Amino acid sequence: MIRMLLALLAVLLMLWSAAEAASPYESAVPPTQATRIDELVLSRLQRLGIEPANVCSDAAFVRRVYLDVIGTLPTGKETWEFLQDQNPNKRAALIDRVLARPEFADYWAMKWSELLRVKAEFPINLWPNAVQAYHRWIHTSVKENMPYDKFVRTMLTANGSNFRVGQVNFYRAVQSKDPQGIAVAVALTFMGERAEKWPKERLDGMANFFTRVGYKSTSEWKEEIVFFDTVKTNAQGVVAQSATLPDGTVVKFSTGRDPREQFADWLVSPRNPHFTRVIANRVWSWLLGRGIIHEPDDIRPDNPPSNPELLAYLEKQLISSRYDVKHLFRLILNSQTYQFASIPKTKTPEAEANFAFYPLRRLEAEVLIDALNQITGTTEQYASPIPEPFTFIPDDQRSIALADGSITSSFLEQFGRPSRDTGLESERNSRPTADQRLHMLNSSHIQRKLENSQKLQGLTRSKGDKPVELISGLYLMILSRLPTEAELKTAMTYSQISAPVSSPSVSSKKSKAGGSKSPYVSLKGREALVDIAWALINSPEFQYRH
Repeated sequence: MIRMLLALLAVLLMLWSAAEAASPYESAVPPTQATRIDELVLSRLQRLGIEPANVCSDAAFVRRVYLDVIGTLPTGKETWEFLQDQNPNKRAALIDRVLARPEFADYWAMKWSELLRVKAEFPINLWPNAVQAYHRWIHTSVKENMPYDKFVRTMLTANGSNFRVGQVNFYRAVQSKDPQGIAVAVALTFMGERAEKWPKERLDGMANFFTRVGYKSTSEWKEEIVFFDTVKTNAQGVVAQSATLPDGTVVKFSTGRDPREQFADWLVSPRNPHFTRVIANRVWSWLLGRGIIHEPDDIRPDNPPSNPELLAYLEKQLISSRYDVKHLFRLILNSQTYQFASIPKTKTPEAEANFAFYPLRRLEAEVLIDALNQITGTTEQYASPIPEPFTFIPDDQRSIALADGSITSSFLEQFGRPSRDTGLESERNSRPTADQRLHMLNSSHIQRKLENSQKLQGLTRSKGDKPVELISGLYLMILSRLPTEAELKTAMTYSQISAPVSSPSVSSKKSKAGGSKSPYVSLKGREALVDIAWALINSPEFQYRH
């Protein structure tokens, strides 16, 4: 282990020094045609005297889109094919392909499961059967691109068994099931507001819409029915006959109609400023690293948007598309603003708040371990604190597809996976720690993955007599780009290879097309390859979105 750590530190210093010699993240290619989003962003930047970043390179773009949209690292083959594609519209075509991938539903079901507190055990206590039903409904809704207003309304007005009608678990996945607790959860999730900080009369007025939510158990173990209870009384011991909307409007309850339906009518209306801006702001925050209103679940009068015109435009687009969230994804992803490089030209808080560059962000714990498993061809072991049905996890299970927040691993816990207890975006901890760095650098967990990697062995077998292509394949697989000339030379030196050094971006086309056999000599053993791979996965370039 000491030998490997010393070798790793040596190659880390060599490769990181080589990486500083040239930037593979910015593009010399002119940016795509400006969209309305770009006009609004660039106009704001011009008023502030802030110069935007250059457009990102193709290599940075392909990696960014895969990670941001489907939480999955592109394979070396996918990256190579994109880099070689000469179609001037290839970025838009890639966006369409990635949005149609099955991993889209896996990744965004994970994101929604955090906000909707999908967790079997303490303190949410949905229990495994209900978690499976709830997650399946969320996953299906994302997969089928259910209009967002329908997605929310279906949850708010649901009745039935929590084992069979997954969406009713919204009313069970709150730590306090009294009307005030439900109102706080609704305001946070769908209005982006911290209702616990509202004046008491405002919260109580909204809570009256949920006074008739009833719960009853069945003969099936841990099953519960959520229903409209026509005779349930409020805290004052009377059946509530009216409630007050957050905007101050008093609503009298209709005879025989669930008050939740009346609240949902108001909430999902396109005329309601408390609804559309929240999801528009969330989607922007998910893709650009921060909200136009920041934080996206702390909307209040004294926390205004950094670009009101931009937020208003996104709201209009959602309404005109009938709340097609994928339409909003496509608009943002195709903008120059999203495709800015992560290297800022102006390093000020105002530049970041106004989206003058793409912000560096740590990979989520689930995305990071899935990427490591993809690179090495290995799997992860997951466990639940209380063995119950649905806690067996297949070997090929990906972390982003885990339904239950109670099922976890030591890696996920260590790298900041949220506990899914509160529904707050800030519950995920993406701050790096010394413990995390040591785990990546010097743990037997990572060592075993690399040393037992079928992917690295396969790369050696197929490219062993072509060291330039071997090292380039390693870079494509791990960093989703080709090595720079300096990096290639450094890797050759470390591997003690005496061979011509040239980028495969052109020369390898001949060999791929059946040209003459490369004269390059082989790497001296797999140890050097493992050391280089270890160095690359410990680089900030691998562990961050950029």
